[in-house]
Amino acid sequence: MRKYLMGAALATVLAGAGAANAANIVETAQQAGTFNTLIAAVEAAGLVEALSGPGPLTVFAPTAGLTGRAAPRGR
Repeated sequence: MRKYLMGAALATVLAGAGAANAANIVETAQQAGTFNTLIAAVEAAGLVEALSGPGPLTVFAPTAGLTGRAAPRGR
């Protein structure tokens, strides 16, 4: 739950970042150091430029500790 909240906090910070010198979504995720899967997915999808542009943009993403933990099939 704590790691999920960290991901939600990143989204909140990014959504509220209105300063001219604020980091974009990609930079913020890289600086946080816990969104490696998000960064890899953004790069693989070719979305780095789109998420580096002007916002407002909001991204909800789990931290690296939560990715890959899918619910068992059949539930």
